[in-house]
Amino acid sequence: MPAPVIAESTVTRNAVVILAVIAGGATLYWLAPIVTPLALAMFLAVMIDGFARVLQRRLPQLPKKAALPLAVVLSILLFGSTAFFVAVNSAGFASQLVTDIPRLNAVIAQVAPMLRIRHPPTVDQIIRGLDAAKYLGIAANAVKDFASTALFVLVYLAFIIASRRGWERKAVGLFPNRDERQDAVVAFLRIRDGVESYLFVQTITGLMVAGLSLVAMAAVGLHDALFWALLIFFAVYIPVAGGVFAGVAPPLFALVQFPDYGHAIILFVALQAIGGVIGNVIYPRMQGRSLNLDPVTVLLSLAFWSAIWGLTGAFLSTPLTVMVMVVLAQFDGSRWVSVLLSADGDPNQLKNKMPNEPPDQKMAEAVQPKASAARRKRS
Repeated sequence: MPAPVIAESTVTRNAVVILAVIAGGATLYWLAPIVTPLALAMFLAVMIDGFARVLQRRLPQLPKKAALPLAVVLSILLFGSTAFFVAVNSAGFASQLVTDIPRLNAVIAQVAPMLRIRHPPTVDQIIRGLDAAKYLGIAANAVKDFASTALFVLVYLAFIIASRRGWERKAVGLFPNRDERQDAVVAFLRIRDGVESYLFVQTITGLMVAGLSLVAMAAVGLHDALFWALLIFFAVYIPVAGGVFAGVAPPLFALVQFPDYGHAIILFVALQAIGGVIGNVIYPRMQGRSLNLDPVTVLLSLAFWSAIWGLTGAFLSTPLTVMVMVVLAQFDGSRWVSVLLSADGDPNQLKNKMPNEPPDQKMAEAVQPKASAARRKRS
């Protein structure tokens, strides 16, 4: 009978999809040192490409060929100046912590009775009790891994940008059929637009949170308020965890800096109000117009990609999930997974159109190779 065959086929297909997800996750975990720099480079390439198109729209007199080089130069200057600012202020931040050690000892002595600790240790005793050689080795390895990852990201990024013109010919080779190629291009454009929209939303809301937090921290007199604002801005790109850091870390340091609890309480209430309004009112409205991810999917993707790739996975969790959702929607066997990941049950509909952007069909036609266009004209 045909009915049992169809049921068995469906079960088998779903089982294969689940096994493929498990195998893919294990492979990504094992290949993390190789794949994470490539993923970061691709993310930066999409960001720079979007920046170049923004420059073309905002500066019509700018030659088309000059938009991408200008975007690369401006991006390098922006990231370089940010890294320099963080490096310079990190030294002052560390020295300020050393100055605040007596106050930190007082805070530990006040909190210890609440935790039923009879003899609270001092900061010096805690440091002496740690294995300094062990943690210095961990810190040195972390710095080494960061430097090597940054180098690989720059190398990958340079090659991705240099080889971007060959992707049209590769698309022809991968999808000789025009309809299949059209579907692939449309899927790519959905992924690209989803990542760009995510960047736009996170950047705008991050600037809001960091700017208002800077005002609140400066009002109470917190040290290194500008440095804290920059850390908060970058933390906002990490879903959930970034908001917790932005609302809790500065008040904790306010406890150390000020002799009373009043400044820390005021700062905590102010930061929670800022995060609550932007996170629960402004951000959902902006995200609802740009992404089509279920809120539970965002949390699960954060946990999944963080477990596989650590901090890099947390930073890229939402863009990677958008990409996975769009790709899975292209196949009948995995479409049900994409439907579960989406917010409205339609994974093919990413609500991410930017103003003055052509629709997907016209964009897909615009990137078709000239040979395909000539064949269509002859037909």
